[in-house]
Amino acid sequence: MPTRPQLWDLDQLQHSELGRTLVLVTPSVSERAAQLLPYRQIRTLAELSPDWDSLIVIGGGTLMDEAKFWRKTHAPDVRLIVIPSIWGSGAEVSPVVLLNRQGTKQISVSEEFLADIRITWPELAASIPLDLARNACGDAWAHALEAFLSPLASEDLRHELAEVIRQMLGLPLANDARWFDASAQACAAQAKASVGLVHGIAHSLEGPLRSQFPTAGWGHAKLCALLLWPVMAFNQQQSPRWERLMQAHKLDAARILQLLKDLHDPQAYQQLLPLLDQHWLDIVRDPCSRTNSALVRPASKAFFVDGQFQ
Repeated sequence: MPTRPQLWDLDQLQHSELGRTLVLVTPSVSERAAQLLPYRQIRTLAELSPDWDSLIVIGGGTLMDEAKFWRKTHAPDVRLIVIPSIWGSGAEVSPVVLLNRQGTKQISVSEEFLADIRITWPELAASIPLDLARNACGDAWAHALEAFLSPLASEDLRHELAEVIRQMLGLPLANDARWFDASAQACAAQAKASVGLVHGIAHSLEGPLRSQFPTAGWGHAKLCALLLWPVMAFNQQQSPRWERLMQAHKLDAARILQLLKDLHDPQAYQQLLPLLDQHWLDIVRDPCSRTNSALVRPASKAFFVDGQFQ
């Protein structure tokens, strides 16, 4: 039985018999997808029915997760082929689905969410706006570091993640097609462990931030990129796990922290602080915060609100 999802290239996709096929595509790459694939495009899952043979999804993590959930609950026999339009979420390899419902994140985990086939389209990297590309790099870094530090990670998994982290240290915080593979590796490993406080804060604040600042572009990847430096500084100062694991796996902790600092935007951080203060107890109770490498308490709020990481 082949491991899911299988990894194909674009040539395999174009020369394979897929039967009756639809393409669910994000608008930003719709025109390029039409030039590549001779199938009818749709923009919403409402246009789908279970009697199709294959569904190709080209988009970010939100679109892929919605399609994964739809396939599992409505049409498990439909072949699901996913092509990320941006790296970061790793949804193309993950058995986890995050759904935005009424301003909250609903998380489900099942091997049945896994796509059948995943494809990397390297040429898409150059067309991603730089700010979105950097945020996506932060999303990938959050998966790699929080899983590496997770108390639920096995030693074998930490060795695997240490290699992914070394690979990511060699990549720029910018448009580079190599991020597609690095992001997928980080997410696939993270799914075997857990994440931590970066995700606990992001899941708790994404809805409130979007409601209060609807035009500011507050999304999951932006929050991860913004929160990495404060949270990893907290982990470093509050628990010996950070130093012990960095030394054991010969990772350059100072270089990693500097990279995370480069991703940090102090002005954006000031904008979210009132909501972080208001929702801190929700953050403490979030399941992701409970698997953080350093214990997160109600009193931990001062570290972030008072800027003790700076």
